[in-house]
Amino acid sequence: MTMVDGVHGEAGPHFRGKLLELAATIMNMPRTYEQDGKGDEAVAHLHYFKGSGDWYITEKDVDTDGAGQIQAFGLVKLWETELGYISIAELIQNGVELDLHFTPTTLGELKKVLEKA
Repeated sequence: MTMVDGVHGEAGPHFRGKLLELAATIMNMPRTYEQDGKGDEAVAHLHYFKGSGDWYITEKDVDTDGAGQIQAFGLVKLWETELGYISIAELIQNGVELDLHFTPTTLGELKKVLEKA
């Protein structure tokens, strides 16, 4: 809702540009299993965060029933770092924020940064 409000405010052009950029990223990112076998060379395309939690999305499910994007796959850093399925709906319901300034990065690079933190 903040981004929608931002589109109509003083920073409208900036938010519209970010929304278009995010839409292109989501439309073009790999679907589930398309990066299977790449290991640390798989690329995270989106980053969600809240507090000390981070969710890095590498693949999205294919929306075959019109329900919208509800699940993804990626790297999760909560108490430990692990790969797994991520419910986008649950992230949104729990107030997790989308990083508007994230640059797609390999899992290997992310793991190096997360290990130092």
